[in-house]
Amino acid sequence: MVFSKEAGSSSYSLPPYPREDTPLLGKAPALSSNPKTFANIFISIVGAGVLGLPYSFKRTGWLMGLLMLFSVAFLTYHCMMLLVLTRRKLESLTGFTKITSFGDLGFTICGPVGRFAVDVMIVLSQSGFCVSYLIFISSTLAFLTNNETTPVFLGFTPKVLFLWACFPFQLGLISVRTLTHLAPLSIFADVVDLVAKSVVMVEDVFVSVKNRPDLKVFGGLSVFLYGIGVAVYAFEGIGMVLPLESEAKDKEKFGRVLGVGMGSISVLFGLFGGLGYFAFGEETKDIITTNLGAGVISFLVQLGLCINLFFTFPIMMNPVNEVMERRLCGSRYCLWLRWLMVLVISLVALLVPNFADFLSLVGSSVCVVLSFVLPAMFHLIVFKDELGWSCFVWDGAIVVFGFVIAVTGTYTSVMEILSPTS
Repeated sequence: MVFSKEAGSSSYSLPPYPREDTPLLGKAPALSSNPKTFANIFISIVGAGVLGLPYSFKRTGWLMGLLMLFSVAFLTYHCMMLLVLTRRKLESLTGFTKITSFGDLGFTICGPVGRFAVDVMIVLSQSGFCVSYLIFISSTLAFLTNNETTPVFLGFTPKVLFLWACFPFQLGLISVRTLTHLAPLSIFADVVDLVAKSVVMVEDVFVSVKNRPDLKVFGGLSVFLYGIGVAVYAFEGIGMVLPLESEAKDKEKFGRVLGVGMGSISVLFGLFGGLGYFAFGEETKDIITTNLGAGVISFLVQLGLCINLFFTFPIMMNPVNEVMERRLCGSRYCLWLRWLMVLVISLVALLVPNFADFLSLVGSSVCVVLSFVLPAMFHLIVFKDELGWSCFVWDGAIVVFGFVIAVTGTYTSVMEILSPTS
C-alpha cells in the first residue's frame, strides 16, 4: 500500500490540484454543525434519479421496489461508513490528514492505480448523470409541445431539436472557470426542484384517490437487476461522503447524522416512487412528470424540473472537467476539452430512447462499482490484518455482489435500451 512508505512522511502531500470535492461556494468552512451536515447530505444525494422511481416500481412491483430501495439505501450507507472508517484508520496510522476525497483515498491505498480507478468511475458516473439530464429535458419539453415523435424540421423530432437547442447554452455554462460563479444558479435550481417535486407528490395523491388503478406487488426476478440499477442511481452520492465528514464539527456523531439522512431520503424516495405508481399504475411512464395532466400547474412543474437540471448540468460536469484536465492538460483550464465532453454527452443522449432504462444502465454499471465494490475493497485492504472472519466475508461478499450486478446489470440494461419496444 502506498501509505506504508510515502504517506507516513510529514512532508508527503498529494498534488495541489482541484479535486471532485471542490466546494460550490468557494472555500468551505472548516466545520459544519450537525443540521448543516444533514442538509449537505440531503442535497448531495437527492437528484434526478428519483424521477425514474415510479416507472421502476411499475416494472418491479411496489413491494419489491420498496424492499430493493431500502436494501440499496442500507448497503450504500454501510459502504459510505466503510470509506469514513478507512480514512480514519489511515490517518491514525500515519498522521496523514490530506485525504479529503475518494480519489485521495484510492491514491493513498493503491497509488496511481487506485486514483485511476476512482477517476474512471467518477467520469463515467457523472457523465451518465449529465446524459440523463439532457434526456429528461429534451423529452419533457417535447411532451409539453404535444409532439414527441413527429419530425418537424429537417426530419428531426422535437426531442432532438430541444436537445441541440440546449447545446450552445451548455457550452457557455461549462466554460465558466469556477463553480463560485454558478452558485446563485445552483441555489435557484435547488429551490425550484424541491417545490416541483413536492407538487408532483401532492398531485399523485389526488390522482391515486380518483383512479385507483390495478397494482402489482412483485414483478418477478426478471426485473430484479433493473430495479437494483435504478435504486443505486437514485442514491448515488458516495463521492461526497469524505468531504462532508471532513467538514463535520462533531465527527463522532457523523455516522448517526448520515444514518438519519439516508433514512429520511429513503422514506422520501419510497413515497415519491410509490405515490407515482399508485396514481397511474400500468400507465406510469419512464418520466413520471409526463403523466401529469394538462394545466398551468403541471406545465410549470415540468418546466421547473427542466430548469433545475439545465442549471445543474455544469455543476455535475465539474468532476469530469477536473479529472480530464488533470490527466490530459496538466490541471490547466482547457476550453476545447470541456466543449468536446459536452458534445460527446449530447450525442450519447440522442441515442438513448428511454430515461429510466438509462438510469438503470448507469446505476447497475459504474455506480455499483463506485458505491459498493471500491469502498469494500479499500476497507478490506486497509483492515485485512485485523478483520474477523465475518467482517472479511462481509466485505468480500459486497465486492462479489457488486461485480456480479455490474456485469449482469449492465448487460440487461443494454438489452432493454436496444429492445425495439424500448
